[in-house]
Amino acid sequence: MTIRDIAAQGYSAGGDDYERARPTYPAAAVELLVRELAIGSGSRVLDLAAGTGKLTRLLMPTAAALIAVEPVPAMRRHLGALAGVEVLDGTAEAIPLVDASVDAVVVGTAFHWFAGDEALAQIARVLRPGGGLGLVWNNPDLDVDWVAAIWGLVGTKRRSAPRNRDLSWKRAFKPAQPFEPLRQRCFSHRQQLDLDGLIHRVQSISFIASLPPDEREELLEEVREIALTHPSLRAEERLELRYRTDVYWCRRRAREQPG
Repeated sequence: MTIRDIAAQGYSAGGDDYERARPTYPAAAVELLVRELAIGSGSRVLDLAAGTGKLTRLLMPTAAALIAVEPVPAMRRHLGALAGVEVLDGTAEAIPLVDASVDAVVVGTAFHWFAGDEALAQIARVLRPGGGLGLVWNNPDLDVDWVAAIWGLVGTKRRSAPRNRDLSWKRAFKPAQPFEPLRQRCFSHRQQLDLDGLIHRVQSISFIASLPPDEREELLEEVREIALTHPSLRAEERLELRYRTDVYWCRRRAREQPG
C-alpha cells in the first residue's frame, strides 16, 4: 500500500472521527499565522489539504476569501457547511488554481503527506510574489507518560505512513526554492476528552482507520486498557490530552533565486 493509498483509505474511513475527535488549533498559533501571512479582508487564502476544515473555520473571522482544497470526499463533505468558503477537489501536487492567484497558503497537519518538491512547486506557482506559506501541526505531547504509552502502541501500526516529527518534510525547502528560510514557533495546547473521545481520537489516525477491523479493534481495546489502568489516569473521568503545536512559516521570494 502506497503512502497516498494509506492516506486515502484511512481518511475515507476516519473522516467522521477526524471531525469529531481531532483538536482545533490554539488561538495564539492562528493569530501568529494571520499576522505573519498578512491574512485579512481583501486577501485570498488557500487552505491546502483542508480536511474537515479544522483550520479553515479559524480563519473565517479574518474576512479573507477562503479556498479549501481537499482530495478525500469523506473529509471534503464536512467543508460544505462552511458558508462562503470555496471548496475544491484537488491535491497539493496538482492545485486546481491559476498562477499567482492567492496571497497565502496554509496547511494544517498535512504537509508531511505531500510529495514535498512537487507540492512546493505548486504552492510557489499559485502564490503571488511575496505571499506567505504557513504550516501547522498538533502533536500529542510525549513527555506525558500515559500519552507516550498510547502513542507508542499506535506507532507499532504506522507501516510506511510518514511522520512530521522527524522533520524529513523539511528536505523539500532547499536554498534554491523560491521561498525564504522557514521560521518556527511552538505553542502548548490542551484537549479535554472522555474515554470514548480518546478512542475516536486514536481511530481518526489514518493508518489506524485503515487497519483490518479485527486488528483495529484489538488495538483500541489495548488503548482502553491503558486509559483505564494507567496510574496517572485511574481516578480521572475526563482526560486532558496535551499537545505541542508547531508552526512554521515563510514568504515566497519576490524574485527567483539562481539555481
